[in-house]
Amino acid sequence: MKTILIVEDERAISQVLKAYLQKANFQTEQVFNGHEAMGAFEASNPALVLLDVMLPGKDGWTILREIRQQSSCPVIMLTALGDVNYRLTGLNDGADDYISKPFVADEVIARVQAVLRRTEVDEETIKRFGKLHIDPVSHRVTVNQKDVELTPRDLSLLLFLANHPNQTFSRDQLIEHVWGWEYEGSDRAVDLAIKRLRKSLSEWPESEGEIKTLRGLGYQFSVYKK
Repeated sequence: MKTILIVEDERAISQVLKAYLQKANFQTEQVFNGHEAMGAFEASNPALVLLDVMLPGKDGWTILREIRQQSSCPVIMLTALGDVNYRLTGLNDGADDYISKPFVADEVIARVQAVLRRTEVDEETIKRFGKLHIDPVSHRVTVNQKDVELTPRDLSLLLFLANHPNQTFSRDQLIEHVWGWEYEGSDRAVDLAIKRLRKSLSEWPESEGEIKTLRGLGYQFSVYKK
């Protein structure tokens, strides 16, 4: 049974959410101030967090950033602040959804279930190499929760290498699989693409992996920690 962490200082709202979530077959943990949120998060290992913005002690924006520093656990923000700028703040900081108060409890449950379904699909498709995450479906690459912008060719090269971790490929093999045999340019294009990839992934810790050059053999997407 999945656990939902409710971080909400208004006890009446928290109790309503708890009752509806339990009716929908979720376990719940409740926290009523910002200072206790991270301790409860680490202790309960929730499947999702319902996080109020205006909390005593520590606000929801700060808690969201702290969660994102260590986890991709889905977070739905709850707040009476309905301005679009507040929504953008939450979404840009890594929130998965945003619900304005007052809300209907049934809608919250529907949003929770929708986010969890989406997350479960993502978990099946995303390739994770420590802090480097590669989503071959959405073509999204992140390092430490930050988006990495890649050209279509560089992304294709990274996807191919990531599908074959710790295997070595020559320039000719990479051209065949990524550029295609109809490609008539220089094999130096591979070297340049690898150089760009390394620069784009510069924040990926070397302790977790790297794109390695094996002299006389080719290139390898070396993974040390998944």
